[in-house]
Amino acid sequence: MEQYKQEFIEFMVDCQVLKFGDFVTKSGRKTPFFVNTGFYRTGEQLRRLGIYYAKAIHDKFGLDFDVLFGPAYKGIPLTVAATMAISELYGKEIRYCSNRKEVKDHGDKGILLGSPLSDGDRVVIIEDVTTAGTSIQETLPIIRAQGSVETLGLVVSVDRMERGQGTKSALQEIAETYGMRTTAIVTMAEVVEHLYGREYKGKVVIDDAVKAAIDRYYEQYGAE
Repeated sequence: MEQYKQEFIEFMVDCQVLKFGDFVTKSGRKTPFFVNTGFYRTGEQLRRLGIYYAKAIHDKFGLDFDVLFGPAYKGIPLTVAATMAISELYGKEIRYCSNRKEVKDHGDKGILLGSPLSDGDRVVIIEDVTTAGTSIQETLPIIRAQGSVETLGLVVSVDRMERGQGTKSALQEIAETYGMRTTAIVTMAEVVEHLYGREYKGKVVIDDAVKAAIDRYYEQYGAE
C-alpha cells in the first residue's frame, strides 16, 4: 500500500472522521464504521486532505484535465483544497467549480461558483463518500447543461465497498452507468489491512471484535 494511503488512514482516525462502533447510514443500514468528513475543521486539516486527494487524482487520472467539480455543499471545500494541492505538488493549474443549491440572480449570476465550464472542458468530480450514487445523478445534469463537457470520472475519500442499488458497489455502478472512471483515496479493505490488530497511538483501533463486526457487515451488504 502506498505511503500516502497509510498516512491518510491514520489522518482520518486522528481527525475522528473515521470511527468504529454502532451507527446507522442514511440508507438505514446498521454499520460498524462511519466516515464523517464534517470533522475536517481546521486549515491544516483541509490542507492535508487536499494533498491526499491530489495524490489519488494524480494516480488515477493524471493531470490531463481542466476542471475539478465539487458538488454543494461538502464538495466546495474539497475542490478548493484539492486544486490548491495539485498546484503545490505538481505545478498544474486546475480550475475549480461548484454548484449552488439555489440559482443566484444578481452579481455573479447563475448556478455555478468558481470557474465557468466551457465546451471542451474535461472534468473530474470530487466528493466525500458515495453510498448510493444519488449525488452524481443530481450533479451530472448540471455539468452537462453547461455545454459540450467531458466528465472523466469521480474521486471520493473512502470506498465503503458495499452494495449500491444492486449487487455492485456504488462506485462500480457509477462507472458502468455513466461510462466514467471512479477511484477513492483508500478502500475499506485497505483501512482494515492497515489498522487491524495494530496499535496506533496506544490503542488497537480495529481489534478482533471490530473486525468480526466488519466481516458480518460485508457478509450482508458487501459488493460483489
